[in-house]
Amino acid sequence: MRQLMPSELATFLRTSPEPPLLLDVREPWEFSICQFDNAQLVPMRQIPDLLPTLDPDRPVVVICHHGIRSQQVARYLEHHGLRQVINLRGGIDAWAREVDFSMPTY
Repeated sequence: MRQLMPSELATFLRTSPEPPLLLDVREPWEFSICQFDNAQLVPMRQIPDLLPTLDPDRPVVVICHHGIRSQQVARYLEHHGLRQVINLRGGIDAWAREVDFSMPTY
């Protein structure tokens, strides 16, 4: 699993030849406060149901509030055969504080 800091993820998103799946594993109430454009909300507890639908070769960026839940989910995805899993270190909170200053924090 790759771990990217917010600035590194911003570069990756701009330069990636294939758009990654932005997988937000927070709860719906958190997602309603702030989210990445085009992110897919799948709360952590629902990840096992999503797993069969994922392309093991497509890059997946896992996002949560501070990077702890997303790291757990990223490890789970790798354990189940996904090959290009990226965890956003510091989560969406770090993204809002370091990259997108207009994004609300909570």
